[in-house]
Amino acid sequence: MQKNLVIVESPAKAKTIERFLGKNYKVVASVGHIRDLPKSSLGIDIDKQFEPKYITIRGKGPVIKDLKEVARKSKKIFLATDPDREGEAISWHLAHILGIDEKEKVRVEFNEITKDAITNAIKKPRAIDLSLVDAQQARRILDRLVGYKISPLLWRKIRKGLSAGRVQSVAVKLICNRENEIQNFIPEEYWSIKAKLEKDKEKFEANFYGENINGKETKIELKTKSDVDDILEKVDNNSFTVSNVKNGTKKRNPYPPYTTSTLQQDASKKLGFSTKKTMIIAQQLYEGIDIKGEGSVGLITYMRTDSTRISKEAIQAANLYIKEHFGEKYTDGGKDFVNKSKKDSQDAHEGIRPTSITRSPSLIKDSLTSEQFKLYKMIWERFLGSQMTPAIYNTISVTIESNNILFKSSGSKLMFDGFLKIYTTTDEEEKDMQIPLLAIGDKLKLKDINPNQHFTQPPARYTEASLIKTLEELGIGRPSTFAPTIATILARDYVVFDKKSFVPTELGILVNDLLIEYFKDIVNEEFTAELEEKLDEIAEGDLPWVKVVESFYKDFDLFLKKAEEEIKEIEIQDEISDVICEKCGKNMVIKHGRFGKFLACPGYPECKNTKAIVDELNVKCPKCDGNLVKRKSKKGRVFYGCNNYPNCDFVSWDEPIEEKCPKCGGIMVIKRNKKEKIIKCINKECEYMEVKKV
Repeated sequence: MQKNLVIVESPAKAKTIERFLGKNYKVVASVGHIRDLPKSSLGIDIDKQFEPKYITIRGKGPVIKDLKEVARKSKKIFLATDPDREGEAISWHLAHILGIDEKEKVRVEFNEITKDAITNAIKKPRAIDLSLVDAQQARRILDRLVGYKISPLLWRKIRKGLSAGRVQSVAVKLICNRENEIQNFIPEEYWSIKAKLEKDKEKFEANFYGENINGKETKIELKTKSDVDDILEKVDNNSFTVSNVKNGTKKRNPYPPYTTSTLQQDASKKLGFSTKKTMIIAQQLYEGIDIKGEGSVGLITYMRTDSTRISKEAIQAANLYIKEHFGEKYTDGGKDFVNKSKKDSQDAHEGIRPTSITRSPSLIKDSLTSEQFKLYKMIWERFLGSQMTPAIYNTISVTIESNNILFKSSGSKLMFDGFLKIYTTTDEEEKDMQIPLLAIGDKLKLKDINPNQHFTQPPARYTEASLIKTLEELGIGRPSTFAPTIATILARDYVVFDKKSFVPTELGILVNDLLIEYFKDIVNEEFTAELEEKLDEIAEGDLPWVKVVESFYKDFDLFLKKAEEEIKEIEIQDEISDVICEKCGKNMVIKHGRFGKFLACPGYPECKNTKAIVDELNVKCPKCDGNLVKRKSKKGRVFYGCNNYPNCDFVSWDEPIEEKCPKCGGIMVIKRNKKEKIIKCINKECEYMEVKKV
């Protein structure tokens, strides 16, 4: 009996879908793209309206052969690749190699891999959306033109292995610009005054605000110690009176379901996951996990989306779950989060949510890996929280006067937790108020008054989360591009990670400066965002893709020719160290690699000696007479070991400190988090530990 054939991208997805469709269907995987532009050449005929020359991807010959064989024997073919531009393009290429007319209704699309979603999609096949294909093709051609035209120039002028790209070059520019801001930052002095007050033995704090001038509150900034002294002279330490009290309530609304960007940001902040890791795990959850008692099932909706829209069925199911598990007062009747302000949002499918809200994280924990469980729990709680009521706080704000000098204090008390019952935020949690009940005219006792000197701080370096947030706000790239962009700029050695933040390398700064001078459009944030909007217009069928590419290439070709003529060969000078190469006697130089800096002999290729840069601690090894050093694992995780390795195998994931254990005299290590640092002895027989607030 002939079966219907369904072609998807991944084997994991194929396994899950075949179980849902039953014996009349055979589901196979293309294992990603089957055709692409050649790696060995540009692959674009510029003179023939930028016609792409697609070839079979190396190693995909056997896959194509098998697909053709099974397609020939099939009753009907369905192309069920991912529901985005990339997936549409893969379906288009599959149709080409299988000889399917692109107008034939063979394309099926679903946002989640559940039985209902799959069976409903199979009933409603459509023709391949050529506008979506054109948008993907335009992006691919633009990226190829930039990469294959600028990269060889960088190879000739600087060094081999470099690359440029529309999104990656803007990302590097942002990181370089931020580093310039930090290096050029001039701190400014400012002061604050904190008064510690008491009413009926209840203590609280108030901060200096300003002065009451002719009955009007006037805010005053304290720039110098002299400003502080002037204020303290006016304060009457024996007279602090409450002059104003404002009581109120405040709502804290739940967050919308995750988009790709917000998921990546939260996974970075809450779980410490890289963007690449987040997308790999999310893909596993989407494509299907073997759940005890259920078999292979997709746990979340499609993970590449700009949208926060949610289906009516999912909203109803969530609100029913909330009523049953938390009570009527926690349900808000159902909310859909439509991106009203984001005209460029790809709203074709939903935000990221669990495929079934009844499949709670605790219920399926035993079927998931630790990392899958953490990410699924985060997605499940975010979605459920989005359908719950706001949190309600009672707020109080008081003004306190002392000889016309004003101090203010405010606080809040959580009265109803609402969505916070299930969802933990990453920002500063609302604190219960620390203010006693106060009324206008109350006399307060001053316990202490402290002036504090401060200096303005430079802007923080970009983390993965903040870089993604900035790229999204600027309209640069799309959900699918963030993770590969970050992977590329790290692999090219344009940036490195330092304490979870991006720092540009000398090479990154050099390439960025060159691109700014000769290819200003490539690294221009507004230009790149406008190009993304044009790609959206192509996807909507409102703009021909060739016109967009032509318009871009006209100026780009002129920039390229000018750069070829004017840029002289640039030699990067390696930093010379005081470490002598034991093989040839030369001073070794510091180079940047995939895992950070290392030492290399300048006599290469005659001498190929390299060694790690050792960050030595002032702590003796507890196992031998060696010193402890800071090292990195192959995955980039910091650990501490003995410099006599491999003769000594001492290792610690926690940072050893000079201070000896007061109880046994052994080595102590330190662990830090946002709120405290824990110092403890590594001797398992000694239980000494102290906790210090940060």
